[in-house]
Amino acid sequence: MFYRSGMLMIATGMLWTQLLGCSHRSGKDAVVTIRVEGSDTMVNIAQAWAEFYHHLHPEVRVQVLGGGSGVGIASLIDGNCDIANSSRTMKEDEIEKATAKYGVKPKAIIVGYDALALYVHKDNPIDTISLEQLAEIYGWGGRITRWSQLGVDLDSPRRDTIVRVSRQAGCGTYSYFREAVLGERRNPEYKLGSVDQSGSKAVVTLVSKTPSAIGYSGMGYATADVKLINVSRRTGEPGTAPTPENAKKANEKERYPITRPLLIYLAGEPTGAIKEYLDWMLSAEGQAIVRELGYVPAGDHD
Repeated sequence: MFYRSGMLMIATGMLWTQLLGCSHRSGKDAVVTIRVEGSDTMVNIAQAWAEFYHHLHPEVRVQVLGGGSGVGIASLIDGNCDIANSSRTMKEDEIEKATAKYGVKPKAIIVGYDALALYVHKDNPIDTISLEQLAEIYGWGGRITRWSQLGVDLDSPRRDTIVRVSRQAGCGTYSYFREAVLGERRNPEYKLGSVDQSGSKAVVTLVSKTPSAIGYSGMGYATADVKLINVSRRTGEPGTAPTPENAKKANEKERYPITRPLLIYLAGEPTGAIKEYLDWMLSAEGQAIVRELGYVPAGDHD
């Protein structure tokens, strides 16, 4: 559990206070700085990697910033970071901008997989929800607005109205949920009136304090104060739990239905200290951290 306990150290600690800008080395014994920016879903993994790698290689300092996948990709395009973490694929216009700036297409590397989990309050009796029902809850024109429409009794009429917790536009989780859940089942836009949060942890925290809420976030953010519910592809079918084991199953019918790759984007082929760092991330040691934090290592998914 070293990696989990290390999170607070990283958030308050020693790694990200001084140097801004892309990786560089100045002077014989100077520290190499690698700047990583992007996905809030991936920030726990990125911070754990950074801390552990710095212990192995004190001459390399990795700065990690969140802000969302779109922020990381924009920073990479602008030349303000070395590595962009993203829980969605780059858009065509982003690829075009990066290619125009650097003369080569950005390079994508899958470093793990995540089950995008649906969270409710720990006292909510619901066990399974379908993709169709999620589209009716979150999608534009969707008809499900009350828990009683799903056969759920929260013991209070004022709690019957579903509080939809979502992410802010521009982040990878927001975009992925829109495409994977809403896009194939109704107008691929969200209803107005959701309570939008800026980070993955904030979604789970709000749901834990709101008995009538439902929210989506990476499975690695689960706490004892919330409940992760099973998700089925169609209403009435058995649901699948958002677990690492179910997220990596090769059989599509058995795999958790909202599973996505966790990506790193680079401005072309990596070299030097950045390549060494990426090689370590994909090594058995680096991928063990992915598994420890509740995600699926890249090599475990077929």
